[in-house]
Amino acid sequence: MSQRRRTRSPNPNLTGLIILLKKKSRENQAAIWRDISEQLAKPRRKRISVNISRVNRHTKDGDEVLVPGKVIGSGLLDHPVKVAALDFSEQARSKILGAKGQCLSISELLEINPKGASVKVIG
Repeated sequence: MSQRRRTRSPNPNLTGLIILLKKKSRENQAAIWRDISEQLAKPRRKRISVNISRVNRHTKDGDEVLVPGKVIGSGLLDHPVKVAALDFSEQARSKILGAKGQCLSISELLEINPKGASVKVIG
């Protein structure tokens, strides 16, 4: 029986974020942060990428959205939303800001909303 080596992300910022999400999940009894940490711990090739059009389709004015991956700029956004993601393409960032929305990191959303109430996870 062979032993499998457990691989980790070489990105220390991502590793720190995963640890922080697990800690906040335990402190606030918020399962959303544990689920997001599990999705971020997956290999890079299995991470989610979401188009702006999907964000537009599944949200309304003023929603808070969390994408456990990258937001890509394909499509249009016609209402302001707060979008938190691991990464944004330049085109996606400009479209979100152009619609009077906000681009946040996941840790910034965690500070704003530690319970994870009314956060939509798209992915």
